[in-house]
Amino acid sequence: MCRVHPSNPSYQPGPPFDALAARRLRAALGMGPEHVAHGMRASYGLPYVTPDLVIAWERGIAAPSNPELTALAGVLWASPAELLGSPRTLREHRLARGVAPEDVARAVGLDLRSYLRMEDSGDWRGNERQAAALADVLRLSLPDFVAVTGRVERLAELLRSAATTRWQAYVRPVAKIAPLDKGVLEEVLQELHEDYQGHMAATLSWGGGSSDSQESGRAFLDAIVDHFWAAVRKRTAYGA
Repeated sequence: MCRVHPSNPSYQPGPPFDALAARRLRAALGMGPEHVAHGMRASYGLPYVTPDLVIAWERGIAAPSNPELTALAGVLWASPAELLGSPRTLREHRLARGVAPEDVARAVGLDLRSYLRMEDSGDWRGNERQAAALADVLRLSLPDFVAVTGRVERLAELLRSAATTRWQAYVRPVAKIAPLDKGVLEEVLQELHEDYQGHMAATLSWGGGSSDSQESGRAFLDAIVDHFWAAVRKRTAYGA
């Protein structure tokens, strides 16, 4: 029978796992599930790993925990990042980079326990200097940096206000969250403002009902952060 998770009280759910990548890497090495399982047992001290568990991972029935992911990557001669989907959380970005939590904590100037609490809660509480160090050690893009430091909702609020009112008043507040060149930020916020006003005015100009234009405007605001990064990407490499 396939064992989905080890009976370990400290078990934590793993990052988004790319089952297809795991199967493809194993096949490229000419290994069977039994070889992978043996390698994880012998080299990484995971005695419960069986061929059935490896197959379950590759079929998406189960996902490896953080230690299992590291071991699996080692057996497959790959980096953990090659076995991950797009990382979203602070822990997932760290795992994707293959950096130990002790190294991140040291780089940002936090004790390990405090850093791990932030990973567990998903609530980044470091100061600006520590946030900059975090972005550096994990090589975070600006959108990822905003996401893992828990600033997406605040950014969305500011962008919605910029789009619906006087955008010039939001250049500095947005810059505190997403440190972009002032000229670039002014262009992006002006574009968002004009696009939103265009959504609101289009249906009325065609003689349609106001409810249609309002629905179009609401949909634009719901995706305002995506529109923001798309506009940034057109002007810089930050959104890449």
